[in-house]
Amino acid sequence: MKVPFLDLSLQHKAIREQALAALVATYDANRFCLGKDVEDFEKAFSATLGYSHALGFNSGTSPLHVACMIAGFGPGDEVIVPPFTFISSAWGISYVGATPRFADVEESTFNLDPAKLEAAITPRTKGVVVVHLFGQPARMDEIMAIAKKHGLFVIEDCAQAVGARYHGTPVGLLGDVGTFSFYPTKNLGGCGEGGALTSRRAEVFTQARQIRVHGSDRRYYHDIVGGNFRMDGFQGALLNVKLPHLAAWNARRQAIAKRYLAGIKLTDTILPTQPDYGQSVFHQFTIRHPRREALREHLNRHEVGTDLIYPVPLHLQKCYAGLGYGIGSLPVAEKACATCVSLPIFPELTDAQVDHVIGAVNQF
Repeated sequence: MKVPFLDLSLQHKAIREQALAALVATYDANRFCLGKDVEDFEKAFSATLGYSHALGFNSGTSPLHVACMIAGFGPGDEVIVPPFTFISSAWGISYVGATPRFADVEESTFNLDPAKLEAAITPRTKGVVVVHLFGQPARMDEIMAIAKKHGLFVIEDCAQAVGARYHGTPVGLLGDVGTFSFYPTKNLGGCGEGGALTSRRAEVFTQARQIRVHGSDRRYYHDIVGGNFRMDGFQGALLNVKLPHLAAWNARRQAIAKRYLAGIKLTDTILPTQPDYGQSVFHQFTIRHPRREALREHLNRHEVGTDLIYPVPLHLQKCYAGLGYGIGSLPVAEKACATCVSLPIFPELTDAQVDHVIGAVNQF
């Protein structure tokens, strides 16, 4: 039995006719940059997930960049970010001329460790980017208490956590800004790039709307230096088709994760932890094993696809070599990168395929 790590064609085949009809309607109406399709998606996204407002963006990286602009980060400022995440989590900090400072993650969840966050704060620290990695919310109560104590601006990177909740509250409403990605592989993915920004603070949302379109509230009048971060109409149209399925897709991911958690018994395997404070949407199901490469080879022989998410922590990436971090600087993240392997967990997997994965892992 073949079990690919991810097969987007299955999802797209199921909604093909509806998706193509939506694209044709957008094409015929010439709604290419923002417009009705994007506005409809912003409203539906907010209503479906519990936000008062949402803004569509051209990628998941752009709202992170805009959030750093709104926060006022700049040269001489430091912003703390976890090292076990995708590089975009740090890009916004670098784009505005500030310096990323890395604080280690919890061994249990891979999310930012509140104790390590507080230890990393210096007089230059102005903010923190909290990543809800693999769909599992971070410890936001503790993080927000530290942020309040030190006057830090908090950005929640929810790229992998659309639909996740922390003590019942949607992620993205706990900090100052929430950012989302609709890259095709995400739980809610478009057919290209896309993202969104949310905030519980009206003034932040107003600034983000203005920055998104060249710093302009009305055409040809530019009050601030902004950018071109607009979501295109085709992505809005496709996301409108996909959004009604999100709850069912997330529920299926959770069901697959539950099956994995109950079935995988391989010695020396560390399974994902599910703290009771958060509801994960399992963007990834990532296990750890000391013989990770041998395990991957074994699974490949059993036609089970896997991936390494992520093999290199941010503080050891070449682009950040000048920050002075070396091997051993952030040991928990480094250990995670050296031992983690992600198993298939997309909604279209059958129970038989999931059982095949479990059996193959346990045979190693």
